[in-house]
Amino acid sequence: MSSITPQDIKKEFFKSKMGIAGITILSILILTSIFTMVLIPIETFQEWNNPGSWITYPKTAIPVWVNLFLFEKIPEHKILTQPNIKNAANNEINLSSYQFNFNFEYDQFPNDFIYSYSSQYVNSPLLEMSVIRPDGIKLKLVSTSLPYSDVITIHEDKIFSTDAMIKKELFLQEEKFEFKIDKLSAEDIVFSKTKVNEPLKGNYVFLINLYEINEKSEITESNLIIGGKAFGIMGTDELRRDLAMGLLWGTPLALFIGLVVSIASVIMGLIYGVYAGFKGKKTDETLMRFNDVIYALPALPFLIILSVTISNSIFVMIGFLMIFGWVGIAKVARSMSLQIKTRGYVEAATMMGQKDSKMILKHILPQLLPYAFASVAISVPAAITTEAGLSFLGLGDPSFPTWGQILHDANTFGATARGLWWWIVPPGIMIAITGLAFVFIGNALDSIINPKLKR
Repeated sequence: MSSITPQDIKKEFFKSKMGIAGITILSILILTSIFTMVLIPIETFQEWNNPGSWITYPKTAIPVWVNLFLFEKIPEHKILTQPNIKNAANNEINLSSYQFNFNFEYDQFPNDFIYSYSSQYVNSPLLEMSVIRPDGIKLKLVSTSLPYSDVITIHEDKIFSTDAMIKKELFLQEEKFEFKIDKLSAEDIVFSKTKVNEPLKGNYVFLINLYEINEKSEITESNLIIGGKAFGIMGTDELRRDLAMGLLWGTPLALFIGLVVSIASVIMGLIYGVYAGFKGKKTDETLMRFNDVIYALPALPFLIILSVTISNSIFVMIGFLMIFGWVGIAKVARSMSLQIKTRGYVEAATMMGQKDSKMILKHILPQLLPYAFASVAISVPAAITTEAGLSFLGLGDPSFPTWGQILHDANTFGATARGLWWWIVPPGIMIAITGLAFVFIGNALDSIINPKLKR
């Protein structure tokens, strides 16, 4: 065992295909974590459970890449934030015009459309909203006066396609269509062919005009949302959250939980087991009986009770996982310590009067480092899956978008029964891939170390 050096382990490890595969996967996960923490705003993480932060996104939208495999293209969710702005004046009337252009090339109608704006004005300007269709037909959607104010004021509002005033305006223009539109939604009317209720493909122009007399008014923030059924790389959930953001933020959280729990558990187990084995006699007996008591406790039910009665904070959960993670390692470390302390150099150090702590740290623990590295790698998946299991049961920390918490939310909203596979499969795959990376690394280290440990 003393002949095993870090260089030997490294050389043998990189001869193992399983070890190389594990390191490759782990490197990708680490790079993903760095990318997430550096490039994605921290506000996305902090606002994960704030519904107001995701209001412009669609509910349970399928990933956009699914359109590549479908015969009928599903409409993608569009958020247009950069209108073309034009200003004009005619005598006493000032006009501010905001124009949104987008190409609609889908085989289904959009879910809805929403115009969100913030305007600055005096008096009561007139706001008109209309759409010019690909066939050249212009449909008036809204004509309304903003609330009166005799001082400069800022007014924020949203115009929804479900508003009664839009449906009323469209009904007054029914002669432009050759079928009854009274039972159709506003988005179906706007995006329909004139002769048949089918989507009309082509370029649409939404116009928002703001009229004011003598005073110049303006819309300071102008956004048009075309509600689609496909959005983002990983789609959205029932709360409109972008699941890609949750999956990305779940990567550093999973690595943090797994590595902290496994490293702390291995250190605790090694020190506890080595000390018990080295001291022997009553000290060994007492420490190992306590170890047996902790080992006999059913970990998952006990973790559930602790989460419910004390706290479901992710940091408290990490502490609980450490409490139950060291006992098995302590048993193995004790048995190794019993073997090592009988060796000649350890007995010689004892006869020379070296302190117990120095002999443990200098002569015994260094011999167990290869086993410690393998134990760390193998312990990580258990910590990650335990956290995911507790979160899935609703006992995790809801303020952190872990993969287990995403699966819990999917279960709460019946994603399986509703066929929302993009809400269930990706976090499950991420948990499996992360666990597989550490299992590969741990098994590669174990196959290198164990034969030499036995000799």
